[in-house]
Amino acid sequence: MKHTGLLLLSLLIAAPLAIAADEGASEGRSWHRLVGILQYLEADYPNAIESKSEFEMAEQRSFIAEATDAAREMGHQGEAFLPRLEDIKARVDKGEDPQGVSRDCAALVEDLVLAGGLARSPRLAPDLERGKAIFQESCVACHGPDGRAQVSIARTMEPQPANFHDADLMAGLTPYKAFNTTGFGVPGTAMPGFPTLSEQERWAVAFYVFTLRQPPCDDKPPSVSLEQLANSTDADLVQAHGEKNLACLRRKMPDVDAERGLLTARDHVEQAIKLGAAGDSLGARNALLDAYLNGVEPVEPMLRARSPELVLKLEKAFLDTRLAAEQKSPHLQDEARILLSVLDEARRGSGNAVGFVSVVWLTLLILLREGFEATVIVAALLAMLRKMQATSSARVVHAGWVSALVVGALAFIFGRHLLSGANRELLEGIAGLLAVGMLLYAALWLNARSNMSKFMGELREKMQGALGRGSMAGLFGIAFSSVLRETVETAIFLQGLALDSASGVAWGCAAGAVALTALVLFVNRVGYKLPMKTLFKASTVLLVVTAIILLGKALHALQEVALVPLKPIPFVTIDLLGIYPDAMSLVPQAVLTAIPLIILFIKRRGSSTRLADASSRG
Repeated sequence: MKHTGLLLLSLLIAAPLAIAADEGASEGRSWHRLVGILQYLEADYPNAIESKSEFEMAEQRSFIAEATDAAREMGHQGEAFLPRLEDIKARVDKGEDPQGVSRDCAALVEDLVLAGGLARSPRLAPDLERGKAIFQESCVACHGPDGRAQVSIARTMEPQPANFHDADLMAGLTPYKAFNTTGFGVPGTAMPGFPTLSEQERWAVAFYVFTLRQPPCDDKPPSVSLEQLANSTDADLVQAHGEKNLACLRRKMPDVDAERGLLTARDHVEQAIKLGAAGDSLGARNALLDAYLNGVEPVEPMLRARSPELVLKLEKAFLDTRLAAEQKSPHLQDEARILLSVLDEARRGSGNAVGFVSVVWLTLLILLREGFEATVIVAALLAMLRKMQATSSARVVHAGWVSALVVGALAFIFGRHLLSGANRELLEGIAGLLAVGMLLYAALWLNARSNMSKFMGELREKMQGALGRGSMAGLFGIAFSSVLRETVETAIFLQGLALDSASGVAWGCAAGAVALTALVLFVNRVGYKLPMKTLFKASTVLLVVTAIILLGKALHALQEVALVPLKPIPFVTIDLLGIYPDAMSLVPQAVLTAIPLIILFIKRRGSSTRLADASSRG
C-alpha cells in the first residue's frame, strides 16, 4: 500500500539540522501542525480501511489522537474545533465511514486555514537548485539519487521510503502537504519533524520532489501563481493546463511580480493582527490602510480586469477589518483572518493571464461601460447646442472632452508611477466630486432654459450671445469633468489588461473608439429631432442621476484612503450605480435624490394652485 502521509518518511532522515524558529510565532506553527495531521488523515484513511491492515488502522488512530491533542494544546483557539475532531475520532476508532472522514477532514482543514490566517504557499519562488542540493546531500541514502527508493537500506525500513515516480503515491500530494511533512513529521511513525531548515529551504525541498519524475522542459510554462502551484496535485495541473505543460509547471518557477503586492498586503495584515492583539488599535488600522494602498492598489487594475467580483470582495473585507480596528472590536482578528483568506484567493488567480481575444473583448466592454455615461452627456450637450442653433459653442464642448482624454492618455502612460496607492483613490474621489458639482450646475442650467421661451428666441437671433462667457466655461467644465473620471479609471483598468496583452488592449481600444463614436453620432442625431422641452427634461434627469452615481463612487474612494469615515449600514452593494452599504455615501445620495423630487413636487403643486385659481376666477 502507498502511504501519502509517509511520503517523506526518510526525505530528510539523515539531514544534519539545527533547531531554528523560522516560522516566527509558535501559534502559527500549531495551526500548521494541526492542518498537516488532518491532511494525512484525509489522504490515508480511506486507503487504510481498504487495506484491512491493523498496522495501518493503528497509524490512523494515532493521527486523529495527535490532532485532538494538538487542538487542546492550542487552548481556547482550538476548543471550537474539538467537537468536530471528536466526531472524526469516534469514526476512525471504529474503522467506519472512510469517505465521510476524508471529506470532513478536508472541510476542517479549510476552516483551520481561515481561522489561523495561514499562508499555504511560499512568499518567494522556491530555489529548486537549493532543493536539489539538500536532497542530494541528505536524502539519496534512502530515496536514491533519482528518487525511486531503489537502494538497499530502503528494503529494511517499514514502511519503505517513498518512490517519487509512483503516480498513485503522488496523486494526493501537493507541495504544501510536503512542506508540512518536513516541518512536523508524521505522528506515530519513525518520521520525525524537522522544523530546522528555513521556511524557504523547506519549500525548496517540497517543490523539488515534484520535479523528480518530470522530463526536462525547454518551453515556457503557462502563467500560474505560486499559490495555485503549492496547493495543486499533478493531476490538478494536468486538468487545468494539459499534460504537455506539467513538466514545465513543476520545473520552472513562476515570476511572482503579480503576487508580490498581495504578499505585501498579507504582511501588513499579519502585522495588524499582532498590533490589535497588543491593544494598539490605531497601529492596526494604519497597518491595514498600508496593506490596501501599498499592497492591493498597485495590482488592483490587473485583478479588476480579470475578476471585478473578487476586487469588490477584497474591498469589503478590508473595510470590515479596518472598521473593526477603528471601533476596537474584539472581532478584529476574526475579520483580519477572513481578509487573509480573500488575499490568498486573489493570489491563486493572480497568475492566470488573460488571452489576446479575451483582452480585446474586455477592453471593448470596459470602454463601453466606463464611457457610456460620459459619452451620452457629451452627445446630449452637442445635440442641445445644435437644437438651440448655437453650434459655434460646440467647440467648447469638444475642447472639454478632448482635454479629458489627453489627461486619461497621460494617466495610462504614467499611471504606474502617478496613480498608485492613495494617489489613485484621491484623484478618483476629487474628480468624482468635481464632476458631481459640474453635472448639478448643468442640470440647473438646462432646467432654467427649458422654462424660458424668451431665451429660445434670443438664441435664434443671436447664436452665441445668450450663452455668455460664464456658460462657455461651464460647458467646458461639464464636458471635461464628465469624461475625466471615466478616462482615468479606464486608463487604470487598461494598465492591468496590458500586462496580459498590450496588442489586445490596442485592438480593443480601436473597437471601443468606433463604438463610442457611433453612439455620439446616434444620440446627437436623435437629440436634434426631439422636441426642445423633452430633450431638456431628459438631459436634466440624466445629469442628476449621473451625479448621484458619481457622488457614491467618489465618497467610497475617499473612504478607502481614510479621508471619509466608515459608517456601514445593512444595504446592498451595486458598484455600477455607486451604491455601497455605508451611511457616509448613501445619505448624501439620498439627499441629492430627494432635492430635485421635492423641487418638482413644489413646482407641480404651485402649478395646480394657479390653475385652480384661474378656473375659479373664470
